[in-house]
Amino acid sequence: MKRIIRFFLPLLILSGGIAISAVLIVSRPEATRQRPQTPPPTVEVITLEPQSYQVQVASRGTISPRTESTLVAETTGRIVNISDNFYNGGFFEKGDLLLQVDDRDYQNAIIIARAEVAQRQLALTEEQARSDQARRDWQQFQHQAPPPPLVVRTPQLENAVAALAASQARLRQAELNLERTDIRAPYAGRILTKEVDLGQYITTGTRLARIYASDALEVRLPLSDEQLRYLTLPEEFRDRPEVPATRQAAVTFSARIGSETFTWSGRLVRTEGSIDINSRQLFVIARIDDPYQQLENRPQLKIGQFVEARILGSRLKDVYSIPRQAIHGERTVHIITAENRLERRELDILWRDTDYLVTSGPLRPGEQIALTRLPFAADGISVRISNNNHQDGRKGQAQ
Repeated sequence: MKRIIRFFLPLLILSGGIAISAVLIVSRPEATRQRPQTPPPTVEVITLEPQSYQVQVASRGTISPRTESTLVAETTGRIVNISDNFYNGGFFEKGDLLLQVDDRDYQNAIIIARAEVAQRQLALTEEQARSDQARRDWQQFQHQAPPPPLVVRTPQLENAVAALAASQARLRQAELNLERTDIRAPYAGRILTKEVDLGQYITTGTRLARIYASDALEVRLPLSDEQLRYLTLPEEFRDRPEVPATRQAAVTFSARIGSETFTWSGRLVRTEGSIDINSRQLFVIARIDDPYQQLENRPQLKIGQFVEARILGSRLKDVYSIPRQAIHGERTVHIITAENRLERRELDILWRDTDYLVTSGPLRPGEQIALTRLPFAADGISVRISNNNHQDGRKGQAQ
């Protein structure tokens, strides 16, 4: 009996397990397929309102003098004295003595010229006396008829007058040459390059120095056709050569020196009369008045220094300022509709700045534009807005 039980017991257990497994398989729940849910993309938006925008045209150029001259010797001699300010970068005032040439030869020339004038004056006096005596003699012996010129020594008298005038002219020339031994500044300015020094022998026409006036500096700025659209140019006309102040746009210059950026104020004063044939750009001239006045914490401008310029242009009204990060391609933005769906829209661009694009539309007040970049997003997709504040795109020049 035990053997029978020992034989059939494993079979019963195995049969029971198979039966239970079959029941579980038959009664298992049906599996259903579900499409995975993709969450809508999250975007940051700005809410737009129309505003006014002050256009500032960016350009760049190099500092140059308004007035630059080459100082040239008008006499010959050895330089015996130079000013303490006669060095590269030295300042001077109008009429300051910059150089002095040895004037002893010119002093001697004046003495000789004065002696000649005295001799010619004496000769004229003597000739005048002879002429008067001859005229009296003629009137005494020849009745009342007019005397011939040779009789009253008219040609000799005229020659004496001419000789005196010539000697006086030589004296004036000698005095002028002596005056030119003192080389003085023609205007208040600064030494650009010094080309002679103490003890050097110079002749007429020797270049002494290059100088420039310190009253104003100028910058030549290139402008494209798009930039000219929003600028009031200081145009000159034949019957009106002076440019009124109302057409002289304000200019802000900036230069980075080390880790700091410094600014200077200027204005547009004139426009060149031709367009550059290579770049197809028009050049305008901006002026910085009194650039060397002492100002704290600001270095002096240098000739040849490169500066950035921002020219004050027109003020655009009822426009929208869009951050560049919201622009896709050249002029496409993503509008977020009231149903939180994305809509692509192309804008009419009026002005492009470093950080913003200014447009008149087609936009409506209160519309929201996505700041988050969605390069492959299709029209009509749902989005989720992460910020719910009502900020506009105004910043910088937009006001």
